[in-house]
Amino acid sequence: QVQLVESGGGLVQAGASLRLSCAASGRAFSSYAMGWFRQAPGKERVFVAGISWDGKSTHYAISVKGRFTISRDNAKNTVDLQMNSLKPEDTAVYYCVAGPRYGVILVRSYEYWGQGTQVTVSS
Repeated sequence: QVQLVESGGGLVQAGASLRLSCAASGRAFSSYAMGWFRQAPGKERVFVAGISWDGKSTHYAISVKGRFTISRDNAKNTVDLQMNSLKPEDTAVYYCVAGPRYGVILVRSYEYWGQGTQVTVSS
């Protein structure tokens, strides 16, 4: 069992940066692939970024590649999402996730979900 708690969301202007953090508790955090999803109002929840259990591999949605960076610290049981050059279309609730496999982008591939943190980007 893994519990995930996100923080760092807020309201920013277009072009600004924001850093989301996810604190994990429970067993064997370092054995899980981690990731971030987001859900905009009226839209489906979609994959944003993922990172392997050892932090050596990452993958991103095309819409955020080059602007967002995912990282993890297994000693601290945390995973972060650095978001630069934010756009109004990045507005969404962002969810931290954990699952057994790296490289997957489907919602059903991740077993554990945080409660989400709101990111709002104004134009």
